Amino acid sequence: MKNKIVAIHQPNFFPWLGFFDKICRADVFIILDDVQFPKKGGTWTNRVKLEISGNAHWVTAVVDRDYHGVRSISEMEFQKQNPWRDKMVKSIEQNYRKHPFFDSVMDCIKGLITNPENNVAEYNLHSIITILQKLDLGSIELFRSSQMEHIGESNELLCSLTSGVGGNIYMCGGGAEGYQDEDVFKSKGIELQFQDFRHPEYSQKNKGTFIAGLSIIDTIMNCGWEGTSELLLSNS
Repeated sequence: MKNKIVAIHQPNFFPWLGFFDKICRADVFIILDDVQFPKKGGTWTNRVKLEISGNAHWVTAVVDRDYHGVRSISEMEFQKQNPWRDKMVKSIEQNYRKHPFFDSVMDCIKGLITNPENNVAEYNLHSIITILQKLDLGSIELFRSSQMEHIGESNELLCSLTSGVGGNIYMCGGGAEGYQDEDVFKSKGIELQFQDFRHPEYSQKNKGTFIAGLSIIDTIMNCGWEGTSELLLSNS
């Protein structure tokens, strides 16, 4: 049987390179959008780091937390009256306008940020798919867990989703060694494979020490669409 690598990840907000590297390494990518959104604290689903005044700073899409009980990511909404979109566009214009590819990529990035979609999962998925297409990486199979049949939690859930798309290899992200139970995967006939992502360095306009872990927006501003695509493909 031919190996089929499956990667699973929550729909992050303008994710970093490691997120897109995982997509490049997989045959199938599943957006995990029906798990619980944390009631308190920060999450990569609605915030990411960008270079602001030469340093890494959080940029946050403000979500509506005025609800009782729990909600999944697919049920979360942004605060309708909060001007976080305008603030984010202004911050990027102020801090990235002198970057090499600002003029050629900003129209697309601005369009993604100002997207009026208020559902968090839909908004993030739209930006992820659009960026993949601009990077000419849009051929991978994408699924959403909220639209799939699956059972269990934690490792059982991951196995169920992987098997559901015909996968026999599950790709773990960085730091997954501590919570992936290899015996559970083996019992389901699924092999574990670790992503082992090593952040590539690229020329950043800040002129200081390279800042890793920023949104892919930073990479695109510094390297352009083609350069970012080459960076991902050469690394994976």
